[in-house]
Amino acid sequence: MKTESDLNGEILQTTVAIQEAFPELSKYITEMPVTIPDESNPEINLRTLREYSDSLNTLVLKYAKSHIIRKK
Repeated sequence: MKTESDLNGEILQTTVAIQEAFPELSKYITEMPVTIPDESNPEINLRTLREYSDSLNTLVLKYAKSHIIRKK
């Protein structure tokens, strides 16, 4: 099981990769539903971090796939 530190590291790594490889996606990171809490004091826990990490990875994979297909 991944720790909070592991998940934060993955999130940071993915965010940096997005900024370097696909900077045009950076504006969407702050708009992702998982980053917009629906309560005033949201609890950040392992599940929340895992969901955010997964959503970032999904964003990158889908974008990269369509971006590479268009370039061919």
